[in-house]
Amino acid sequence: MAQKKRSTRSPQRRSGTKKRANQRPGFFRRLLPYVFLLGCIAAAVIAGYMVYLDGAVRAQFEGTRWTLPAKVYASPLELYAGLDLSRSEITARLDRQGYRASSSLSRGGTYRSSGGRLDIHTRPFKFWDGEQAAREIRLGFNSSGVSSLSAIDDKGDIALIRLDPLMIGSIYPKQGEDRILVKLGDVPPMLPAGLITVEDRDFMNHWGVSPKSIMRAAWANLRAGGVVQGGSTITQQLVKNFYLNNRQTLVRKAKEALMAILLDAHYSKPEILEAYLNEVYLGQDGGRAIHGFGLASYFYFQKPLEELQPQEIALLVAMVKGPSYYDPRRHPERATQRRNLVLDMFHDAGFLEDDSWREAKKAGLGVSARTVRSTSQYPAFIDLVRRQLLGQYKDADLTEEGLRVFTTLDPAVQAATEERVSKGLDQVEAARGIERDSLQASAVVTSVEGGRILALVGGRDAGFAGFNRALDARRPIGSLMKPVVYLTALAQPSKYNVITPLDDSALSVKLANGDTWRPQNYSKRTHGNAVPLHYALTHSYNLATSRLALDVGIPNVIDTLKSLGYNGDPLSVPSLALGAVDMAPLQVAQVYNTLAAGGYYTPLLAIRDVTTRDGEPLSRYPLKIKRAVDESPVYLTNWIMQRVARFGTGASMYDILPRSLNVAGKTGTTDDLRDSWFAGFTANRLAVVWVGRDDNKPAQLTGATGALQLWSRIMADIEPRGIMNVPPEDVVEVPLRMRFDPSRAGGEGAYGYDRDCSRTAPVPFVRGEVPDGLSSCDSDIMQENRYRRRQPPEQREQDDGNWLQKLFG
Repeated sequence: MAQKKRSTRSPQRRSGTKKRANQRPGFFRRLLPYVFLLGCIAAAVIAGYMVYLDGAVRAQFEGTRWTLPAKVYASPLELYAGLDLSRSEITARLDRQGYRASSSLSRGGTYRSSGGRLDIHTRPFKFWDGEQAAREIRLGFNSSGVSSLSAIDDKGDIALIRLDPLMIGSIYPKQGEDRILVKLGDVPPMLPAGLITVEDRDFMNHWGVSPKSIMRAAWANLRAGGVVQGGSTITQQLVKNFYLNNRQTLVRKAKEALMAILLDAHYSKPEILEAYLNEVYLGQDGGRAIHGFGLASYFYFQKPLEELQPQEIALLVAMVKGPSYYDPRRHPERATQRRNLVLDMFHDAGFLEDDSWREAKKAGLGVSARTVRSTSQYPAFIDLVRRQLLGQYKDADLTEEGLRVFTTLDPAVQAATEERVSKGLDQVEAARGIERDSLQASAVVTSVEGGRILALVGGRDAGFAGFNRALDARRPIGSLMKPVVYLTALAQPSKYNVITPLDDSALSVKLANGDTWRPQNYSKRTHGNAVPLHYALTHSYNLATSRLALDVGIPNVIDTLKSLGYNGDPLSVPSLALGAVDMAPLQVAQVYNTLAAGGYYTPLLAIRDVTTRDGEPLSRYPLKIKRAVDESPVYLTNWIMQRVARFGTGASMYDILPRSLNVAGKTGTTDDLRDSWFAGFTANRLAVVWVGRDDNKPAQLTGATGALQLWSRIMADIEPRGIMNVPPEDVVEVPLRMRFDPSRAGGEGAYGYDRDCSRTAPVPFVRGEVPDGLSSCDSDIMQENRYRRRQPPEQREQDDGNWLQKLFG
């Protein structure tokens, strides 16, 4: 019975199973069209996406691959016989530009010094006016500087040569990406070979991705229990940096692989490798990202890529793995270990011989302490360059087109100015008992001839790209205004000369608003009504200056100020005579540069030429000069300012400068000792220094105790040439010994002349306006003067051109 029962049920189960089995083929047959359709759609989507990726890859790679910031260069050093630079000074400049001392001159960027000679193998460079080839030259020296320049190569004689200029920064966009493009054929062969050895050994054989590398990395990561090795090829790394982002997702990695395959299919290995050399990220400089080996070479070693030694190439290759982690400035030990590992790989690969390998591993990192190609090195000057360029170029031109901007900056003058500002403030604070780091300062140095801005410091920390005080800190200039008042008066020679007696008694002036203005001298004392004009300026008397300004007219003083180059609109108030006008140091430098240039106005410029990235000229900034103020009153004013430096408020400069150096200048101090100024010049250099506090609280410094101390040390370092007093044609010098005793002010004998001709000094006067009875030591001058004073004004003008003939004919 049991068996029969089982047998009766079994057929039913088999029948049901067979039925279901018969149903499955029909189901799959019905599903296949849909699967095929979905497959076609997926294939179409993938194909379309590949077409899209292919277009994106080619469009960017074949177009403008990188936006290039403008490169800013310092003024090149010109070498010639007669240059007043010593061998050590030229050597220091070579070191600053990354030249290496070498026993041989086998390559550019090297020099050797022996005996009284200096041999240099210069670098080639494309200047704004043409290409200059590398040369091997020899400089001879004597006590005055360079005595001879000769060629030691076979390229012909040479009379003058320019060193390649120092690149002082870039003008880059907000994202801060910067690079110097290089060509594969121009880099040291060890670099691409070493890069392939370390980063992608199968680079020349794979098709953009390397399954072998992926499997090897996956196995290493599995064994380590984490990510310790990557499987990306050089092509994939280029795709990630060039097209994508750093997000670690499967979708991004898949896209990276597809694009790497497409890139490899369209372009040759050398093209891909060259792009990688220019794209790879190698460090950070504040807000600027350092991309490519071309810029990294300058950023870390201060020299071009082709001059790198094996250990330096190895360090840059080592940093590809992690620029921040292996930063040689912040982590030197870590960077050294990684570099030595890379050197071992170079050696194993056969392109470093045993001796060279051992020598390279023993060498230090050789990284410069300061990044000479950093925009943070001279941020105040770069700021000025950018402002002067924006008048002619759009911001996009400056940040994307790779323009080359050649400036007037002198790196040696800039370095000296920065150092003297920083150390000088420390010394002033210590000497005067002022709270440490409470003071700020700014400075501008120009070339008197040509109005070139040689140096500009915007603050105590010259490398900090913050508030640019040299351009934007407009503060009252105090007594720096006084020479403008005296110049205005001396432009009226029939009424004023350098010994005209001025009234220095108490003064009160009713103002338009009903207030009363009562100026005082710094000493709170008066000096009577017969103070010689030159003495009043030499000792910076406020009362005499105020009365003089009111007499010549405040509007006339303003006109003189504008003629000297000030482009503002000061208030026409009596206090203007004592400096009630706000200026930035650069504006003061413009005014005083016109005085220093004998009354010739030249706009102060930081730029001399602009070219395309290929060296084609775009803009020139030629010298523009115009006569702004008559030469004679300027000469008289500058003569008095030399007395300010020698005998007056600026006399302490000669604690530092040699007394044989003729200097003109003026101190400036504002109310409550808030601002300390000094502006002064020699025959070839002008400098303006401001010292004060950013919060506008009293600095407790006069112009002499603050700014002058910094100014004197700056001037001592920048090779000044003393002023040579050569009077203009219509100025005569009368031998005279003036005496003024302020203790007897207003009394008889307070002011007089010494007629002893053996004890005189030449005092300048406009010809024909010498006061009668001064001196008989030069009878010819006095005779000519009396002759001219008898003539009517129109006849004097007629006689200006032939007075010598009338006198001696």
